[in-house]
Amino acid sequence: MTAATHWKKSDPWTWREFAALLALEFVFVMIAVKFGLQRLYEEWLGNTLYSGTLTGLTIAVVLLAGVYIVALRPNQASWAEVGLRRFPPRYGWRILLWLLALIALSVAAVYGTSLLGNTVDNSKTESLKQNAALAGLLIGIVSAGIVSPVYEEIFYRGFIYRWLRTRTGRTGAIVLSSLIFTLAHYPTLNAMPVNFLSGIVLAWTYERTGSVVPGMIVHGAFNTIAVLLTAMG
Repeated sequence: MTAATHWKKSDPWTWREFAALLALEFVFVMIAVKFGLQRLYEEWLGNTLYSGTLTGLTIAVVLLAGVYIVALRPNQASWAEVGLRRFPPRYGWRILLWLLALIALSVAAVYGTSLLGNTVDNSKTESLKQNAALAGLLIGIVSAGIVSPVYEEIFYRGFIYRWLRTRTGRTGAIVLSSLIFTLAHYPTLNAMPVNFLSGIVLAWTYERTGSVVPGMIVHGAFNTIAVLLTAMG
């Protein structure tokens, strides 16, 4: 199926699935996982990097299970419905261009926020700096470079963007899904401009290819570069 054919095909969902999965993210994950379980993980493990990684794995399981139980299984749909499919080989070289575009936009965003006096601490960045040994670095890469890109692309682009695309069109879906993606990363306030721009680039990647796999590659490479730069800094 080409990207053009993919977007001509209506999704099988209603407002119920959309509302249920948003509630799963912004109520259960935001409150129960990020402000509940994560504190228990920190007390249990005594290390913010390890507890943050375990929190990320928990979120991945919750959101992917939510997509399957709420959006796929009741409609007898496969994971291809949320973009988990092969993409045309001709888009291979564009992955590098999209990655470079994301890096350039992110550098501009970071520079812009620094001019505005960005002083908000990012606990994830600080925990990685404090655990910059090889083991900590590998954990950071697996968490940010593999786990996060897989579940975030399926949830935010595969489902959220797809749902919005059918109802608001391409531009509306890109903006709204990027805003939702940004808000979901609260409380890392200083990363929100980068998250919003990332959402735009990654939504465009899905729009052009009809697959979330290229977005996973771009997202994973970008996060891995960020982890390495943070560890070296």
